[in-house]
Amino acid sequence: MISQLRAVRFLGQDSPVDVTLAGARITSITPAGELPALPGGIDAAGRFLTSGLWDEHVHFGQWAQQSTRFDLSAAGSAAAALDLLAGWLRADERGAGPGTSGNAGSGRHAHTTAPECVAVRARAGAWTDTLTRTALDAIAGPRPVVVIGGDLHGVWLNSAALAARGLPVTGDGHLIEDDCFALLREIDRLDPAELDALVTRAAQAAAARGVVGIVDLEMRWSIDDWIRREASGFDLLRVEAAIYPDQLDRAIGEGRRTGTPLSSSGRIHVGPLKIITDGSLGTTTAWCCDAYPGGGHGRALVSAAALDDLMGRATAAGLGLTIHAIGDRACTQVLDAYERLGRGGRMEHAQLLRDEDLGRFAALGVTASVQPEHLVDDRESMALHWPGRDRRTFPVASLHASGAHLVLGSDAPVAPLDPWRWIEAAVLRAKPGERPWVPEERLPVAVALAASMRGPLRPGVGAIADLVLLDADPLRSDPEQLAETAVAATLLGGEPTHLDPALR
Repeated sequence: MISQLRAVRFLGQDSPVDVTLAGARITSITPAGELPALPGGIDAAGRFLTSGLWDEHVHFGQWAQQSTRFDLSAAGSAAAALDLLAGWLRADERGAGPGTSGNAGSGRHAHTTAPECVAVRARAGAWTDTLTRTALDAIAGPRPVVVIGGDLHGVWLNSAALAARGLPVTGDGHLIEDDCFALLREIDRLDPAELDALVTRAAQAAAARGVVGIVDLEMRWSIDDWIRREASGFDLLRVEAAIYPDQLDRAIGEGRRTGTPLSSSGRIHVGPLKIITDGSLGTTTAWCCDAYPGGGHGRALVSAAALDDLMGRATAAGLGLTIHAIGDRACTQVLDAYERLGRGGRMEHAQLLRDEDLGRFAALGVTASVQPEHLVDDRESMALHWPGRDRRTFPVASLHASGAHLVLGSDAPVAPLDPWRWIEAAVLRAKPGERPWVPEERLPVAVALAASMRGPLRPGVGAIADLVLLDADPLRSDPEQLAETAVAATLLGGEPTHLDPALR
């Protein structure tokens, strides 16, 4: 454990102080040099100290596997995606691609001897052309290929992949929502040791960006995974492991309650019940009040009565709630359900809101859990599918001004697990050099930071020593450089999970 952080500065301040740690907490803050240097301390040389960062929405196992799969996020059309895939397949046949046999991006099935290739982050919602089974067949032949949409709500398979998984080889090979989710669970099923190694690597990368905790919304039953990992020595993050409706009976039967520790360390806890009430923008299934230009209003994936039943059962069993809603009609449905329940919780995404619903979050005690990087990734999709509704998309500044509790995250693997990227997106509402999307909804840096932490911007005596040491003060940095913020050290309960070699 680090005993002392010498010569640190708090955000927005110039005077250096020494911060002493003991028992996983801050025990004293004194002017720099006033007390003797302690063994096991670090000379921070004027770096900036603040609370560690939390990713409030991540699918961690899926994110951990991304490095073994082919990234299609650069493809601006189905045609471009097919060109990239064709090149990848050629490289893979030579043993040079990311989907080569033995990687987690490939797998074999009883119906075929060819390894399955998995590509990810296809941002089809902004494409004007369409990916199809026959188009994939033309480039892949007998090789099974699966393309996962960037929003995780849609997946495309070629004929070989459909046959390999025992699915009908018909139609366009496009599966959405529940069919997609079921397939993703199968694709993501790895040998536990292999998956845990990938998770550890991803956790190390997260710690190197200042992350101390995650809300893991993995669709599989992940509680046993996290218990196993911690028993094997995993100590890099605090984790809240969510539950899904098809797991609710099991969770209740096992007496799982939100906030209950899953290990003696106190780092791993039971998370909330997650309910998905509508689709996504990328698949044009987000449930909206107004019709999409091509027709239809999206999809409600759960009825009001079923939502009330799930929320009531979970609440009675001591489980918290976090509910996915993207379209404005879905968001209203969820707020109505919380009002009937008489108890707050969380809403995930809140991507398109009616004006009259903005004030209901604070009034009902509903936390808005938003993923700001989606707003820069989805600009083209929003312009294409939600024309004239710009002002009501990602209204994070209005939510904050209304008194709503706002928390931020990545939704990795939909966007990379990097808090500085989503903080920059919330502040700029654009990629560097672009015009901001609805500039009046930009967040101040301090607000975006606070929404990415569970501790204060300036931690005091008695605070848990979940801390991050930064090379520069983000409150004074160029907003267009926030994504490049350098993290010198990350402490979890005073233990270093990341430490720049210059500090050792």
